[in-house]
Amino acid sequence: MISSLTFLSKGPQAFLVRAQASREITTGRLKMELTVTQPDDWHLHLRDGDLLKAVVAHTTNHFGRAIVMPNLKPPITTTAAAVSYQQSILEALPSNSDFTPLMTLYLTDNTSPEEIKLAKRSGVIFGVKLYPAGATTNSQDGVTDLLGKCFPVLEEMVEQNMPLLVHGEVTDPEVDIFDREKVFIDTFLQPLIQKLPKLKIVMEHITTLDAVRFIESCKEGSVAATVTPQHLILNRNSLFQGGLQPHNYCLPVLKREIHRKAIVSAVTSGSKKFFLGTDSAPHERKRKECPCGCAGIYNSPVALSIYAQIFEQAGALDKLEAFTSFNGPDFYGLPRNTSKITLSKTTWTVPESYKFASGEIIPMFAGQTLDWLPSAAS
Repeated sequence: MISSLTFLSKGPQAFLVRAQASREITTGRLKMELTVTQPDDWHLHLRDGDLLKAVVAHTTNHFGRAIVMPNLKPPITTTAAAVSYQQSILEALPSNSDFTPLMTLYLTDNTSPEEIKLAKRSGVIFGVKLYPAGATTNSQDGVTDLLGKCFPVLEEMVEQNMPLLVHGEVTDPEVDIFDREKVFIDTFLQPLIQKLPKLKIVMEHITTLDAVRFIESCKEGSVAATVTPQHLILNRNSLFQGGLQPHNYCLPVLKREIHRKAIVSAVTSGSKKFFLGTDSAPHERKRKECPCGCAGIYNSPVALSIYAQIFEQAGALDKLEAFTSFNGPDFYGLPRNTSKITLSKTTWTVPESYKFASGEIIPMFAGQTLDWLPSAAS
């Protein structure tokens, strides 16, 4: 439920939401503010080195916590490496930040059940990430035999109540790239939940109607999904309008409009099975605009603005707070944040780029105007 809503309107253009809210109406131009519990980002790439230092503040400005992906070079495959990576993130935080990075392990065919026990005891690791080998950026060390070599580890994860965070795509070159999510569900996820019904699973960055139907068919509290801003607002036409658009290229790739609409309907329905996960993935500009451009959209600076826009367009602003701030911590068994942020219906222009020591990063919707402006947490 939205904590508070204020809007000022003139004439018939007042925007109405179903919520417990305080309202103030005066003459003047339209103005609206939403105050919600501080959100968390349940799927985030922070990288390391100079890139980490360049991007981390864009997350900490608005989010209280984030599940940090482990696909570095080399990948974060051990508890010791995760603890070290967390320390690097903490050292890169802006002064006076109380942001908490929630760490993950990178699952391989050689991960041991003992490592899962160590991860749980560490108190800093909150999930194990499944990358099918070759599925996305830095996934070459990923899993090749999920239901075989990895099964003892998955059984231990049930014992430790450690969620499996899934990049849900097959990598078989015979499968069309636009069908890889559906085939993964049919080939791996359905058999997995049948074999281990008590394993907690997050299907990350879902992109299809098939994934929506799968998540909706699963038991609440056992299987959930994160949803990115790009998969809510863009379809695959966005890859090619006005020429090839490398900064709209991500994996899983953008899909047809029918799939985008299905995901919007799911997240704005009020279902507790869907929550915010940006999959914000910064790459230096030269690595995006090249003959073999990297997959990934850098959306941390604009994510909350886009989510608010989507929920507004769906007439579901009263459901935004649960999606951004409640469903994620509830699924992970963590307390909800106590701080608040305010989103104002105020136009602002996204910077053309963010410069750092090694180059520059192009954000999602660079140079464009957005309608919602989030405040810093308070």
